[in-house]
Amino acid sequence: MRKLHAILLTLTVVTGLAAFVQPAEKMPVKAAAKVVMTADSVKKDPETGLAMDEQLMLVKAHCTSCHSPKLIIQNRFTRDGWKEKIRWMQRTQKLWDLGESEPKVLDYLVKYYGPEQKTFDGRRMPLKEVKWYELKSE
Repeated sequence: MRKLHAILLTLTVVTGLAAFVQPAEKMPVKAAAKVVMTADSVKKDPETGLAMDEQLMLVKAHCTSCHSPKLIIQNRFTRDGWKEKIRWMQRTQKLWDLGESEPKVLDYLVKYYGPEQKTFDGRRMPLKEVKWYELKSE
């Protein structure tokens, strides 16, 4: 378990540094995956870059008081995954008990920063309208 936490911490630091070096607006976007709901499909908070929603202030109060909103934006977890992240922060980073706010925070995180739903199985969208022709040998 310690090894897993060390790996996650290393990945968080490395990706956080990469986000710091290159602004999120200039990062390449993968167009191949179709997402059911993303933060890109809604208006963003100019201060944090997080998706605008009625729960945004709650998320800002609980999450961005300790770390950059980029840590939220760059991750995609299921509800259980986000809940495990919260539990990890409570165990190791002194995050307080979210109490009645936790379900609302989890709803927001899953709605905008949940796993991407691909409509295909592959690294890019299949080619459309390809016109095949026969090669003639001489």
